[in-house]
Amino acid sequence: MTEELKKDIIQWDIKSWSKALDYWEKNIEWNKVENGLELGGRQGGLSLWLALKGKQIICSDLKDVKNTAEKLHLKYNVASFVQYQDIDATNIPYENHFDIIVFKSIIGGIGSNDNYEIQQKVFKEIYKALKPGGKLLFAENLIASPLHQNLRKKFVNWGSTWRYVSIKEIKECLKDFSAYDIKTTGLLGTLGRNESQRNFLSSIDGLLLNKICPANWKYIAYGIATK
Repeated sequence: MTEELKKDIIQWDIKSWSKALDYWEKNIEWNKVENGLELGGRQGGLSLWLALKGKQIICSDLKDVKNTAEKLHLKYNVASFVQYQDIDATNIPYENHFDIIVFKSIIGGIGSNDNYEIQQKVFKEIYKALKPGGKLLFAENLIASPLHQNLRKKFVNWGSTWRYVSIKEIKECLKDFSAYDIKTTGLLGTLGRNESQRNFLSSIDGLLLNKICPANWKYIAYGIATK
């Protein structure tokens, strides 16, 4: 995978968040996947990734996702694999339909103003929409360390309203699934002011901090859950 492609798929803090992509690549039996759904697609990066594998994908967001995502899919000549739908992740209009559902960094925003119940509902809706044996591929912002929490309140526009989840809460949300695996990564990477700085700091995370720091200090959780 080229660096340009990885950037188009992940879009921000690429070195840190692409850990999820590498994990998904290695741990899904892709020959058994025919269709998928990206929730919170915005720019359509994860839909691009799945479409490049020849999978039929619905790229979704609350509204106007075709306007924000189609340009990227046309760039890579995969628009024929992608449908665009306005879908609320708390009310997915499908049942036992998808082999794969994927999302990146949507749960915190959905739970704005401390609404944990609606975050739980997203996972119940995903469970409903997956086929038996279907897979949820997730990557989400964690509440992380006190340092991360304080910096978000000061420097991130939505940092005081998003409801960042804990590892314990993710496990609770996944309790209906037959199996799941959760990985964590990232301590310094998010602190960079531009992508070059984030890349450098993520390298330090990979070389040292991810290995010695506890999981609940890290700011990204990713993994796979099986219905």
